[in-house]
Amino acid sequence: MTRLLASGLTAGAAVAALLTPLAAAPAHAAVTRIETTVEIRCAFTIRNQSADWYLPGGAPRGLVWLQHGFGRANDHMADLAGKYASAGYVVFAPTLPSADLYGCTLQNLGNNTGFLNNVADLFGKASDPNDKLGRSFTRARNAAGRPDLTLPRNKVFSGHSAGGEAALYVTQRLRSAYPAAWPTVRGVVLLDPVKSLVGNNTDASLNHLDNTTLPIHTISAPGYSCNSNGSGTAVVQAQLHRPFVGVRLTTGAHTDAEGASTDTVGTVACGTPQARNVAALQTLAVGWARDAFDGTRTADHYPGGAYYQGLLNAGAAQTLAGAS
Repeated sequence: MTRLLASGLTAGAAVAALLTPLAAAPAHAAVTRIETTVEIRCAFTIRNQSADWYLPGGAPRGLVWLQHGFGRANDHMADLAGKYASAGYVVFAPTLPSADLYGCTLQNLGNNTGFLNNVADLFGKASDPNDKLGRSFTRARNAAGRPDLTLPRNKVFSGHSAGGEAALYVTQRLRSAYPAAWPTVRGVVLLDPVKSLVGNNTDASLNHLDNTTLPIHTISAPGYSCNSNGSGTAVVQAQLHRPFVGVRLTTGAHTDAEGASTDTVGTVACGTPQARNVAALQTLAVGWARDAFDGTRTADHYPGGAYYQGLLNAGAAQTLAGAS
């Protein structure tokens, strides 16, 4: 099924207006969303998981893996996916199970590392158009009538909630097991990450990644039940020895990353996203991804920059520092 998302219309008008001053990327007239599947091994079986691809209107500038959180699905990330894609990036948004008899789950409910290793394999072999990720992309490209597109080599991983832990684990797995693919990972953007109650996937991954120069930043909400009292953010601050690791939106909700594509379940359980928080999250997430891809540091998105300082002055955000 193909859907066209007009650039700038995936969020409400107020959000779009707030984002306009920082629209530094080239404009892309339309984003095409294709719903297909991707093969992921689960124990002794192959699962055909739902996978959404968002294709920019022009030549893609990179690949963003956008992962939903626990108990959620790729539809809930459509708003932010549209923002990444309208900035010029191909977005891959799969649905990963939250419960599975064989432990093939997004969040660690016992031992999901084998399954996450299989997720990492998608990206470790992404350069092969005949492998799993390449085949899924080809189906999406063909359905969109875009035979001109090739899957971008460079990647940024962006994960919400338990998807943040998964993104970190997969990043470290590529570093340790796929030396040819590791240099293509340009950064990680975490969206109110949550640490699993079982295991140490978040801690161990960040402990290893701290030894690299890979950009890793988080946009988090204050600690409360929906983000396990800020458990993932606390680990980011404890494990990364960097002066700046991200921001906390002072009135943020765990659903800010879902924005306009959240639902009643999300808002009843975790609160309704405020327009200013969604705008800040989308601006910083896209901006940090762009800097990671380009190897730049856009002042507006970091301490000292005008936009960033405006968030602080308005009491909308607080700076998160890493360990000293």
